[in-house]
Amino acid sequence: MRRDIIAFILILLLTAFAISVALPIVHPTWYTSLVARHQDAINALTLRLGLDLQGGTQVVLEADLPAERSATADDIDTARVIIERRVNGLGVAEPLVQTSGDRIIVALPGVEDPDAAIQALRGTGQLEFVEMGQNPVPAGTTIVTDLDTTGVTTDTIVYKTVLTGDTLDTVDVTRDSNTQAIYIAFEFKPSGADIFEQYTSAHIGDFLGIVLDKTVLSAPRINSAIPGSGIIEGQFTLDEAQNLAIQMRYGALPVPLKVVDVRTVGPSLGEDSVRSSLVAGIIGLSIVLLFMLVYYRLSGLLADLALLCYAVYNIAIYKLLPVVLTLPGIAGFLLSTGMAVDANILVFERMKEELRGGRSLPNAVDAGFSRAWTSILDSNLSTLIACVILYYFGSNFGASIVQGFAITLGIGVLVSMFTAMIVTRTFLHLVVALFGERLSRHLGLFGA
Repeated sequence: MRRDIIAFILILLLTAFAISVALPIVHPTWYTSLVARHQDAINALTLRLGLDLQGGTQVVLEADLPAERSATADDIDTARVIIERRVNGLGVAEPLVQTSGDRIIVALPGVEDPDAAIQALRGTGQLEFVEMGQNPVPAGTTIVTDLDTTGVTTDTIVYKTVLTGDTLDTVDVTRDSNTQAIYIAFEFKPSGADIFEQYTSAHIGDFLGIVLDKTVLSAPRINSAIPGSGIIEGQFTLDEAQNLAIQMRYGALPVPLKVVDVRTVGPSLGEDSVRSSLVAGIIGLSIVLLFMLVYYRLSGLLADLALLCYAVYNIAIYKLLPVVLTLPGIAGFLLSTGMAVDANILVFERMKEELRGGRSLPNAVDAGFSRAWTSILDSNLSTLIACVILYYFGSNFGASIVQGFAITLGIGVLVSMFTAMIVTRTFLHLVVALFGERLSRHLGLFGA
């Protein structure tokens, strides 16, 4: 009895904590910093929605190379890492970047300007500081540098590259306090700063071209030796400057990329999906709760309470990890709900058999849980193995939809084992301990 009371108090505390996390409210800063320190402050303890629920853009990129050259697996993986950094720089909440063969799939939930985002992603981002002597090239002109002279004819002007973006240390977008003009400020790493200072001190009066992806951004005159920093000026909007800075900051792609597919999901479609999913979930859960109550009566009522705890625990875990919730993810949650009920049914049916065999109520409860445990463990373990396989398939073959399903199903299975074998058991033990004599005279309350 004492052990059951302690377990009951711990379950109450756990449930209270889960409810506080699961509630759709703005949590105090002290609370989020305490329980969700690993999350960013803005999105801490929010239910993260995927592309199909929130709306946004999915872009499929592919290496854009001549027929005689193909991208290696290392090229694609390096490009994925760089694109992931660029996406994070855009400030997109819960993006997804993964490879599928020689393609890179990028999901951008909540992106309002997909064209600008795509341009920031696919741009090669090769920054060069080019020697131009006394003849500056106008901004916007495409030139050829000595870094890549493939297919260059004898009459093509090839410009010498002094430094590349690999030597950059910091890149920031700033605004002139007097003219309000937007420009990009940059600083070199120590090795690049030395080369830059030596070059500028030896070429005072010359023009130095700042070139991104072979297109001239600007060509300022060198008026004095520059000790490792500079600015890029131009007719930039704030978004254009930020996108350029992202490309410069996170390095050049090893191969150029082209867009092969763009899929945009409107916010209204996402809202309809959320609404339909909620309605389906509420209807399904209500039917299950009613079935358990009608068929198993008192034990069904206790199982219903445990099932409500199960739902709260799942939502809390989704917010704490956090888990990006998609439509397949919701399907995985609903499927695991059915499995949570299934575990209780196995226990209750075993209890009924023990009661019919003449056992006392306390012994029947203990026997029901102990003898049903093997079947519950085997079935749930099989499901968890399937979840691991599905998650591996999703992460390695570009099937992100499968990943979401596997994650929520796996979490649901683990939580369902806890609620069925700990929460429901504790509730039953307490009820039997408090009202055992009366209940023994009314075994019909347990469906026996």
